[in-house]
Amino acid sequence: MERIHYAGGSVLTGTEIARALLEYAGALASTESSATVDIPCRHDDGSLGRANFLIGPASQLVSETEPSDAEELVEPELIEMFAKETAALTGGGVVRPSEPLGRTEDFDDL
Repeated sequence: MERIHYAGGSVLTGTEIARALLEYAGALASTESSATVDIPCRHDDGSLGRANFLIGPASQLVSETEPSDAEELVEPELIEMFAKETAALTGGGVVRPSEPLGRTEDFDDL
């Protein structure tokens, strides 16, 4: 699971959903456009819900891995929609890493 932090709070969602959302937000920012998106989330009491985000050039989203005993949230259609929208905005040149790229400390020249 991944916790997405934004101005004023955070939501817990599926790992692939969070990664796809951040990539889409980055693509929107690079084209100076915005969109409203709806993603599944898990509330603190374990119940399921939905979260709406306005993402675009001013978005300041951070995603971090969070251990959870709850079942991973998966919504393949949503992830595919994010991927298609990201590709449309970037000319299809985005390659999604299967794992996070790492910390800057992991690179000698950074």
